Amino acid sequence: MKKKLVILLLVFVAQIGMAQTQFMKAKTEESAFGGGEWFKFKMSYSGFLKAGNATLTVKESLYDGKDVYHVTGKGWTTGMIKWFFKVRDRYESYFDRYTIRPYFFIRNIDEGGHTKDIEIEFDQENNKAFVNDKKHNKKSVFDTKPNIQDMVSTFYYLRNNLDTEKLKKGDEVRVDMFFDEENYGFKLRYLGEDEINTDFGTVEALKFRPYVMAGRVFKEEESLTLWVSKDKNKVPLRIKADLAVGSLRADLEAFKGLKHPFKIVVKR
Repeated sequence: MKKKLVILLLVFVAQIGMAQTQFMKAKTEESAFGGGEWFKFKMSYSGFLKAGNATLTVKESLYDGKDVYHVTGKGWTTGMIKWFFKVRDRYESYFDRYTIRPYFFIRNIDEGGHTKDIEIEFDQENNKAFVNDKKHNKKSVFDTKPNIQDMVSTFYYLRNNLDTEKLKKGDEVRVDMFFDEENYGFKLRYLGEDEINTDFGTVEALKFRPYVMAGRVFKEEESLTLWVSKDKNKVPLRIKADLAVGSLRADLEAFKGLKHPFKIVVKR
């Protein structure tokens, strides 16, 4: 279970989702991010055993003649864990620079010998997803919901459009994304404001509870907690999974290229 949770947290850094309309900002609001942004996260078990790393990189690019952001997310195991369960994951998303709607998505993973190599092309006008499973040489077409997001683009859509000033403690944000070969949905509950200690000092944060499916991996629906910075960047600061024994978490370790000042209450 610990090994699988490491993988899920490496992925979940980029998997926050699309919010309900009533919490959306006006289109004229300033963007929360831009090309050149880069995050690095460190994974740990019970706060001391290093388990892995993940990075998110944003670049300006073109896709089929359209101005896009090309985001690459990578995750890999380190330390003792990699000797008995090696992970090398790569996720890429090409999404519109203005609407944050994805056009193309790549998922290429190797998790202890379990591999996937999937490409998804989105037809946003006709609400279709064209899935190319390269590992099994299989191509399929699926219906999607309007303005569908992939598991990487949703994080940036949320950062850019969610009006946190409208949120009240207990508000729930509904999430829609297309993942592999299905429309995937879950909800996110706002828990209020918080202050957390980071590698950079004490930072004011907004706290969320993403609901997950209880069962083999997660014991309860409320096993995950997410903190993002309370500023215009909405930087993901920490993700924590509570276990029956101990916990797993991802912490922001390094960053560059933020579009707005990063507010620190007390510097280290």
